[in-house]
Amino acid sequence: MFSLAFLTQVDALGGEGFMALAVMGPVLLLLLFFIVFVAKRYKRCPSNKVLVIYGKVGVNQAAKCLHGGGKFVLPLIQDHAFLNLEPMVIDIPLEGALSLNNIRVNVPATFTVGISTDPVLMNLAAERLLLLNEKKVQEQAQDIILGQLRLVIATLSIEEINKDREKFMNLINENVADEINKVGLTLINVNIRDITDESGYIEAIGKRAAAEAINRAKVDVAQQERDGATGQKDAERDQRVRVAELEAVAIQGEVKSRRDYEIATAEREAETVAAKKNAEQQQRIQVASAESQAVQGENTSQAEIADSNAKLAEVRAEAKRRGDVADAEAAKAIYLAQRERELARLSKEDLAQQEIEKQRIEIAAEAEAERARRVARGEADAILAKYTAEAAGTQKVLEAKAEGYERLILACTENPQIASTLLMIEQLPTLVAEQVKAIQNLKIDKITVWDSGSGSKGGRGSTANFLSSLIGSLPAMHDLAEQAGIELPAVLGKVEKTKSNDDNRKEEAEVLEPVD
Repeated sequence: MFSLAFLTQVDALGGEGFMALAVMGPVLLLLLFFIVFVAKRYKRCPSNKVLVIYGKVGVNQAAKCLHGGGKFVLPLIQDHAFLNLEPMVIDIPLEGALSLNNIRVNVPATFTVGISTDPVLMNLAAERLLLLNEKKVQEQAQDIILGQLRLVIATLSIEEINKDREKFMNLINENVADEINKVGLTLINVNIRDITDESGYIEAIGKRAAAEAINRAKVDVAQQERDGATGQKDAERDQRVRVAELEAVAIQGEVKSRRDYEIATAEREAETVAAKKNAEQQQRIQVASAESQAVQGENTSQAEIADSNAKLAEVRAEAKRRGDVADAEAAKAIYLAQRERELARLSKEDLAQQEIEKQRIEIAAEAEAERARRVARGEADAILAKYTAEAAGTQKVLEAKAEGYERLILACTENPQIASTLLMIEQLPTLVAEQVKAIQNLKIDKITVWDSGSGSKGGRGSTANFLSSLIGSLPAMHDLAEQAGIELPAVLGKVEKTKSNDDNRKEEAEVLEPVD
């Protein structure tokens, strides 16, 4: 129905109305978007919270705190958060705190704290507690309270803590409140559940006080019983005295009545004179009182002015003190940040040097390993080349020998036996050298043989047999040399014929040492 009516109105307006509506539509949408945007950026603060606006909020100002009401939060340059004002109950299980007389006491207590609505404390809370959860805030407050509670106990003796509870509580309130105010918290309530000590001193004091109270009660009962017996006698005495006094009073009453009449008459006359004087005195007193009240009013006004000035000075001094504390805390934070930055810089430099040294060692190790690999590869190549060359040389020698043998066989075609003789002659020096090695270390300068003269078989003596066997130990190389038509080398030595003496039948044989 609405669409039909709207189309009917547009149709009634004609072309101009349609153009106007087309122009106004985007404007209305933009206006609606602006209203919604402003509504979303306007933040209202509940009564149990503190609205903290941070970002670009002013010159030399980290945040702006607001309790109640609302505030427009600028986009991009500002943001907001809330601090909860609900009380926080912190359990302090203090044990083993050292008192003034060096006795350790246990003071379990419960502290109720909360974020303060004081402007200065709200700003401190915004600086130190914003975006922290309740558990973190309680941990910070618990650390501060424990330290101050131990400090208060250290200034009091056991007797003062146990007897003067008011003084104890006042000291706790003063010290704890001042310290937690530095982080934006305020102390709401303190509840000391119990006070005990490890040595049982407080319990002994209680037992002593109880015993003293019982003794005083017993003394009071005995005194009351004694006073009761004495009172009865005093009552009888008072009764007799009272009767006598009544009789005396009666007599005195009569005398007094007469005297009172005379006195009353005289007093009436004196009262008349005194009333006149009293009226004059009251007049002077009222005048003096009015002047005194005027002076007192002036003094009160001046005192109130002085008191107001003193309070103003106190407020200024407290504000200055808090400002100094805030400056000191800020300077401390700056120094700590500078210290952390310097430590990080030094750590970075040291780590960089260590990393460079590590890389240098790794590169040197890799270079040494590569050098060892290349040296081993070069040695292997050299060995391979050596054996390859030796193999090639051996192959050349064998090929040359094969070619020589082939020519030798071709040359000895008519007489093949000569080839074997030539091959034996070629190996003769090697055979001789091997035979010489077997006896070259034997040094025989002279051999003397005593023979009995009896001939053996063949008509030869023992000496001749010995030499024959000695020379026969060598192969018949001389025969071979003679057959081949060559001369043996000097390394084989020389063998001389033996000489015999028939007279004393002594035979000598001398073998020359082979020449090395």
